[in-house]
Amino acid sequence: MSDTHAIAMTDAQGRPVFLDTAGRHHPENGTLLGFWLYLMSDCLIFAVLFAIYGVLGRSYAAGPSGADLFDLNLVAINTGLLLLSSITYGFSMVAMQAKKKKAVLAWLAVTGLLGLGFLGVELYEFAHLIHEGAGPQRSAFLSSFFALVGTHGLHVTFGVVWLVVLMLQVGKLGLTTANRRRLLCLSMFWHFLDVVWIGVFTFVYLMGVLP
Repeated sequence: MSDTHAIAMTDAQGRPVFLDTAGRHHPENGTLLGFWLYLMSDCLIFAVLFAIYGVLGRSYAAGPSGADLFDLNLVAINTGLLLLSSITYGFSMVAMQAKKKKAVLAWLAVTGLLGLGFLGVELYEFAHLIHEGAGPQRSAFLSSFFALVGTHGLHVTFGVVWLVVLMLQVGKLGLTTANRRRLLCLSMFWHFLDVVWIGVFTFVYLMGVLP
């Protein structure tokens, strides 16, 4: 068999090219597309958890219901913390567009603190419920509640870790093209968590206190 077609690419002098570095691909667009696909898969996970809660949310097994357990004032504070963190992250993106590194880091730090505050309140709620004997093993309602809300809290935890790592990268390397792309991906992730939490707040907590 002839080898004349074994090498498909050559340079201007006719020499074979084994590594294409001509920049024909667009890593930024590819990364954002891949991250959108990831968010779609996460949507499926939460859709399943919402569906499970919708089926089991009234299966109290003669135990406490949401109206007996949920403290809407506490949940409202937690919701405010997470929604405010979305606003502060938006400020960091505005600072990124203006190429203000220190402002980006400052707003990211505020966002991280708000995220930690959200997690602290959620952990307090979980600890209080378990202390009252309303742990996930008490009923199907509580199992589905802990699964849904806990999965969201786990996502926020990963988001805070990602945010800290990104702050270190921006602090060391500045607002490079790669770091700007990472900031954009984390922005999509953080706002996605806000949207999911609005669903949790409405579907689980507000509807849960109804008779």
